[in-house]
Amino acid sequence: VMLDTAGRLTIDEEMMKEAENIKAFAKPTETLLVADAMTGQDAVNTAKTFDDRVGLTGIMLTRVDGDARGGAAMSMKAVTGKPVKLIGVGEKWTEIEVFHPARIAGRILGMGDVVSLVERAAETVDRAEAADMARKFKKGQMDFNDLLKQIQQMKKMGGMSSLIKMMPGLSAMSGKLEAAGMSDSLVKRQEAIIFSMTVKEREKPDLLNASRKKRIAAGSGTTVQEINTLAKQLKQMQTMMKRMRKMGKGEMMGMMKQMMGGNMDELALMAESMDAEALAADMSQTDPRTDKGSLPGLGGTPSALPGLGGKAEKNRDNKK
Repeated sequence: VMLDTAGRLTIDEEMMKEAENIKAFAKPTETLLVADAMTGQDAVNTAKTFDDRVGLTGIMLTRVDGDARGGAAMSMKAVTGKPVKLIGVGEKWTEIEVFHPARIAGRILGMGDVVSLVERAAETVDRAEAADMARKFKKGQMDFNDLLKQIQQMKKMGGMSSLIKMMPGLSAMSGKLEAAGMSDSLVKRQEAIIFSMTVKEREKPDLLNASRKKRIAAGSGTTVQEINTLAKQLKQMQTMMKRMRKMGKGEMMGMMKQMMGGNMDELALMAESMDAEALAADMSQTDPRTDKGSLPGLGGTPSALPGLGGKAEKNRDNKK
């Protein structure tokens, strides 16, 4: 059970007494201060007052997916001595994450966060679909139905903007990529294009001739040029999957290092997750808490809060 007190931008005596009374009555296991990452240094006074009056056990930062650097988190931690336990990276309940200092520092510095990216994939990917997709990837047989599943999967994981910030080498360029058109709005338009296709057109991309493309463009509110771009993207993905099928893990890591200049440990993890056969096997292992597929050692993120189910997660970032 979670109790949410009324929000406030400034310290209000009447509302502070209300929070004190709620804590005295409910005797909660955890008392978290939920603060906006964009608030800035004003949050320091709020955190200190709440800690003095109510007694905090931790802090949760929201809107971490925005442009704020989260400097308020360090200030609140220094003033209260209480740890940041959770962060909000979206507006949905599923977009609350356990706070990992090293991973967040990587995002802020533009180094990405591959571990969280793989964990997020493990929590949202359906194991049966993943195994089927892995088999198609291995053969290089992708159609628009598969591309649609990839788009919808990306949306479940937080959208293109969120994922770009987690990719080594791309996170620092997120602003430029969005300016170049690589944004969530592009994904929505691509989704609309595929929805406007017939069943046969999705299954057999080669059927798309000039008249079909005009019809799809009219139905999706897009242009023929955008349809050509999407078809070309599908072709490139088919070619890439065929190439990756012939590559060993060492070659794959070398290719990714050249493309993104990432950390070798993180690239090794990414290479493991991109291995088609390994992905199918990994996703078939079910996490008993979520009934979702799980990557070995990177299962569904357990709660870091006693009393809310699950045990505190050990910081894997310190492992070498």
